[in-house]
Amino acid sequence: MNISRIALVGGVAASTVLIVAGTASAHVSVQPQGEAAKGGYATINFKVPNERDNASTTKLEVNFPTDHPLASVMPQPVPGWKIVVTKSKLAKPLEVHGNKIDEAVSKVTWSAEGGKNDLGIRPGQFQQFPLSVGQLPEDADQLVFKAIQTYDNKDVVRWIEEQKDGAEEPESPAPVLKLTAATTDEHGTAAKTGAAGADRTKDEHTEASSAPSSSSDTTARILGIVGILIGAAGVAFGVLAGRRRTA
Repeated sequence: MNISRIALVGGVAASTVLIVAGTASAHVSVQPQGEAAKGGYATINFKVPNERDNASTTKLEVNFPTDHPLASVMPQPVPGWKIVVTKSKLAKPLEVHGNKIDEAVSKVTWSAEGGKNDLGIRPGQFQQFPLSVGQLPEDADQLVFKAIQTYDNKDVVRWIEEQKDGAEEPESPAPVLKLTAATTDEHGTAAKTGAAGADRTKDEHTEASSAPSSSSDTTARILGIVGILIGAAGVAFGVLAGRRRTA
């Protein structure tokens, strides 16, 4: 009997952990396609799950960090959604590829369009919203985006809480984009090495093909000289034979 009670309590506890874990993980997040390297450009996806059983998500607002502004933000079209990119003046201009930028994207808003029955992200579904962003900062390990999710029943969820070191994940965490170390361009070096190798191969091939040709020329010359000598000897022999017959 005691064993049955312990098993029952353990099962309930495990189920509670799974439910809590599922709820905690079902929040707006951001992930790169591939890597988001410092100082480079990347394509990132904001993943938005629907946490309601009786409402659809009809709007997403993503606020960009002001401490590390991004000069280039280009959204990819999402069928059924209207996209509005908002820019703001910068207190300190950015220098990108030798050009000074005095404004940057401060917010991107996606709003669902369509009929009442097929509007937005339905219960049990999720949607991804892709962006091409850059130039990523070189002096940061991550970028924090604050997102606001709106449902068609007027519920609003603010994913704006930042994770603190050593603390548990907040109830409504803000999406965080992890940045990787800057990568060096090794393709140029490899291409040069390949070209040099190709030139060396070409030279070796030329030398190899020219060696037999030189040998053939020398052999032909020797045979020609031998032929001339034999011919001259034959003529001389014929002349001497004629003189003997005449005598």
